[in-house]
Amino acid sequence: MERISNYEITKRRVQGEFVKYDQPKMIKKFSLKHDEEFLYIKFIGFVYRVNRKNGLVEWLNKDKQWVEGDFDESLTIYDLFCDSKENCHASGDYINLSSLSALQSSSKKLGEGLLGGKNRLFDHKDDLLCKICEELGGTKAGKGDVAYEIPLFDFLKCRIQFWNSDDEFDAQLQIFMDKNILQFIRYETVWYAVTTLMKRLMEGLEN
Repeated sequence: MERISNYEITKRRVQGEFVKYDQPKMIKKFSLKHDEEFLYIKFIGFVYRVNRKNGLVEWLNKDKQWVEGDFDESLTIYDLFCDSKENCHASGDYINLSSLSALQSSSKKLGEGLLGGKNRLFDHKDDLLCKICEELGGTKAGKGDVAYEIPLFDFLKCRIQFWNSDDEFDAQLQIFMDKNILQFIRYETVWYAVTTLMKRLMEGLEN
């Protein structure tokens, strides 16, 4: 008998809760494309849909096939749709993830080690990293050897800033979120979104 992970159990539980929420309110709040079966939203360069009857999250891959969303993708979208603040709005100003962590009273060090080691994988691959960011809908902005503003959603963006290594410093990747990110998703969920962003960057590198 296949063992189901705690992540999968949580995802299925939240999936079931999703259908209890006010979907017309979600549609109006985020100007969602929709039909009788699905709500649609673009998340880090890909189109996602949420089944309006059972809450299942899927995304449209490059082969034009719908694939079930993983824990991080699904929970980010559920949190946005169901628990965002009433009048959430992007500020256009950005805050480093480390600064965002410092603002939290929680002793949890969420996301610790998430970027560790991955920095070197992009080292001196400027053209490739630029291409990946642009494929995700990014536009050049910010400081660094490679710096892009990338839409998390159509109405909320993040930034990445990357510096190549030199004789004195190792390669460094920094991620910035909109200053009002916690109006849209909870602090814990920010790390689910960042995990998804890193996954998309890594997929571009591997391909």
